[in-house]
Amino acid sequence: MTPGHVGRTYRDSTPWWPQPPTPREGAPDVIVIVLDDVGFGSLGCYGSEIATPTMDALAASGVRYTNFHVTPLCSPTRASLLTGRNHHAVGMSLLSNADSGFPGKRGTVTHRAATLAEVLRDTGYNTYAFGKWHLAPMDQTSAIGPYDQWPLGRGFDRYYGFLEGISDQYHPELVQDNHRVEPPRTPEEGYHLTEDLVDRAIACVSDHKSVGPDKPYLLYLAMGAGHAPHQAPEEYLRRYRGRYDEGWDVIRQRRHARQIELGVIPPGTALAPRNDGVRPWDELPGDERRVAARLQEAFAAMMEHTDAHLARLLAHLDRLGTRENTLVVLLSDNGASQEGGPLGNTNSIAYENGAEVPHADNLARLDEIGGPRCHGNYPWGWAQAGNTPLKRYKQNTHAGGVRAPLIVSWPGHTPPGGVRGQFHHVIDVTPTILDAVGAEMPATRQGLAQLPVHGVSMRYTFDAPAAPTRRTTQYFEMYGHRAIWHEGWKAVAYHERGTSYDDDRWELYHLDDDFSECHDLAAERPDVLHELIGRWWSEADRYDVFPLDDRNFAERAARYHSAASPRRRRSFVLYPELSRIPGGVTPLIYDRSYRIDAEVRLRAGDEGVLLSQGDVNGGHVLYLAGGRLHYEYHHHGTRYRVHGDRDVPPGEHTLSVVLTRTGPCQGVASLAVDGRPASAKEPLTTARYLIGWQGLVLGRDALSPVSWDYPRGFAFTGVIDRVRIELDDDGPETVHETFD
Repeated sequence: MTPGHVGRTYRDSTPWWPQPPTPREGAPDVIVIVLDDVGFGSLGCYGSEIATPTMDALAASGVRYTNFHVTPLCSPTRASLLTGRNHHAVGMSLLSNADSGFPGKRGTVTHRAATLAEVLRDTGYNTYAFGKWHLAPMDQTSAIGPYDQWPLGRGFDRYYGFLEGISDQYHPELVQDNHRVEPPRTPEEGYHLTEDLVDRAIACVSDHKSVGPDKPYLLYLAMGAGHAPHQAPEEYLRRYRGRYDEGWDVIRQRRHARQIELGVIPPGTALAPRNDGVRPWDELPGDERRVAARLQEAFAAMMEHTDAHLARLLAHLDRLGTRENTLVVLLSDNGASQEGGPLGNTNSIAYENGAEVPHADNLARLDEIGGPRCHGNYPWGWAQAGNTPLKRYKQNTHAGGVRAPLIVSWPGHTPPGGVRGQFHHVIDVTPTILDAVGAEMPATRQGLAQLPVHGVSMRYTFDAPAAPTRRTTQYFEMYGHRAIWHEGWKAVAYHERGTSYDDDRWELYHLDDDFSECHDLAAERPDVLHELIGRWWSEADRYDVFPLDDRNFAERAARYHSAASPRRRRSFVLYPELSRIPGGVTPLIYDRSYRIDAEVRLRAGDEGVLLSQGDVNGGHVLYLAGGRLHYEYHHHGTRYRVHGDRDVPPGEHTLSVVLTRTGPCQGVASLAVDGRPASAKEPLTTARYLIGWQGLVLGRDALSPVSWDYPRGFAFTGVIDRVRIELDDDGPETVHETFD
């Protein structure tokens, strides 16, 4: 019964006001900073030569963890980070780009696993998210949603950032709350996403503390750095010119020595041998070294630039006088990325299509690396240096993929300059924060029974550097790579895609004595190995790991079986008022025949873009210029152009491009005006899975440009009534299955 009493008049009534949830007195503000693809040895306080004074100062004011682990990929780590549960168990085995049709592989976080934001908001916190999300299914990120897996649907009051797993730092596809917005400035005006995110975070904290100074908040700040594309302002790029000419072998050795000096790895830790495919730096031809060094310079510049803007945020807390009661957690989501390939690349979409950018193409773009015209990623050698002293990379379950930096700073609670060696995992972060703020994960929420929390609080380590870990077991799995840690031992199996899992060779390491997994004890201790393998199968069954699936995300994302997916359609009618259609919702034009018809009304001299999709990595655009129709299709650095052979007069017209598939990833494209041929048939090759990261718009080429053949943006000056897209059913099996 509700307290109070309602009588006939206020004189014989007793008022009552419901009380909002109230955090415990003195509950701290919480800031969680997530770096992307930043390996164990990539920060100054973990042995790197990269200038990260802000993050180093955080470590000096708190504790660094040297035995902290994550999943080997971004979406799964974020799902575990925000829920305190294992990623397969909540439905995020891989990325939010794909739903494979199995419980552990939905590409979404079940509502039976409440997020940290949901719990803290229910407790009375305000909750804010900025930056990368990558937890909403990509085919649910358009204007029609559904929105229940967007940040505001998972417990955050406000959001500003990007929903995809990757973003151009100069031309991001931004979302504010539940709608898409344009960047506030252009690169020519000094825009960079990192600065924008920190500006928004600072403004948000100012709003919060001005209106509710005694109310705590959760700020989740997920940076794009250091995920490819590695992009930074020119002044930061210049700071690193020539700094990596000595190569990855020398840099790795220096980082290794520095890590021992700092105490983040034990004395006597071996420096892992070069990963397969990593050549000695001195054996690389001179031009390959030039490109590789420049790509690493861009990564380092991006990290220093990020650090400088994190300094602004922390200085703002000092200005407000709130830093002393702020719990700051900083981590990376996985190890350094192998997605640049053996040579590195200047086109981040190539990897997703199983292609390698030729060295000559990389060399030709040397001076564009780090800037807005290039999506660069460093080669394997620099990725392994990022993971010093460890083996392998992001995507793998060896330490290079799963051992990551973690810094926790909470004045008065974390002893300054502490180093902690207890084994912990990303599922332990939410329990730690809940412990610190005095909240608990509910048994039920909004009528749904909640999964048990799989992690444990790390708070016991703050004041007890020598305390034994409160973890006993943790499994790992990604793309069929498998591992398990149990009471100091680790068994790990590297899996070659497409081979039998029964052929995988399990390795065994005693991590208490072998930090870098260099001494395989499988032959010496088959009893321990056998026990750990059996334990892995048991844990995998317990946490919904099965079925094992070694397909890459592009292969899985090519199959959209859900009846609700907008990508099941073969026929689309688009209207000029639409907002940007994100890449995960665009028509599946890949490796198939299609036709695009733009119904327009022209005056003399009208020109501009009719439809564009993609970015500097790849895309296609239909446009009118010089009185004639044009079409450009490009991917992996190769540009194909089809030019109209006659003028288009004023009036109402249907302007068309027709692409006919002639073989696997091959076709011919031609133009038509009002159904009549208006160009020759031009042969071209097509993208296999993805053409570009950015989505589709009508009437302009916004953000990262698809073509350089017209002025930036090139807004259409005529009238577009509608654009029709028709897809044929002549693609390969992966495309056919999309519509089964």
